[in-house]
Amino acid sequence: MTAIVEHVRGTTFHQRRGAVAHKLHHTVDYVLYDAEAEAPKTPRWFSLNARNLMSVWDRDHGGAWGEGRGAEWVREVLAAHDLFAAKGRIELLTLPRVMGHEFNPVSFWLCYGKDDALRVVIAEVNNPWRDRHSYLCHHPDQRPIEPSDILTATKIFHVSPFLPIEGGYRFRFDIRPDKVGIWIDYSSNDETGLYATLTGPRRPLSNWAILKGMFRRPFGSRRVLALIHWHALVLFLKGAKYRAHPEPPTKEVS
Repeated sequence: MTAIVEHVRGTTFHQRRGAVAHKLHHTVDYVLYDAEAEAPKTPRWFSLNARNLMSVWDRDHGGAWGEGRGAEWVREVLAAHDLFAAKGRIELLTLPRVMGHEFNPVSFWLCYGKDDALRVVIAEVNNPWRDRHSYLCHHPDQRPIEPSDILTATKIFHVSPFLPIEGGYRFRFDIRPDKVGIWIDYSSNDETGLYATLTGPRRPLSNWAILKGMFRRPFGSRRVLALIHWHALVLFLKGAKYRAHPEPPTKEVS
């Protein structure tokens, strides 16, 4: 069967908890594809590792920002952490470049076993300062990740200047053939928290979907970056505590 690139017309929702409350709700255009497929079927206006109206490049993912190695890096991470249950396909769920511009708050590497069960998820997190850190999500015994399962990680990476670094994440992943659902619940030691979701249907990516997305959500990642700065301004005006940008963690994955 020929691999295809899928379009996830996602809805993202964020709700901040604590002394300064805030909510946001936006639609975003993600793509999902087999990151090791040799020649996936793509519409005319989408390319992998080539310029186009919409594109995804290996150098944008897997490793340091701008120096990515794509699925090759993922295989190395899985081997380094003895995650041998995830020997099946590797899919990437990501915000594509639009007209060459790249900024991705979070992408997800979905790693499957040979039985087609989801075993490992790598949440690849970026901030506006072009730092990157990835959180490795899996069960200790590497059993399949079910939709109701909660996976945890300690937060060590600075994402927002209005949230502390300390605390932890609770991840939940529901990846189905017709839709995706990802829920992230962050709680800090000072009772500040953030609940974030990404949900949406899966459909084959088409030229019409690309054009419609650019009309309804113009400029792709440029729009996402602009919205991040807009909500940061709103939080500042509401009186949220600002935290300076620290040095990123030295290790790529935790």
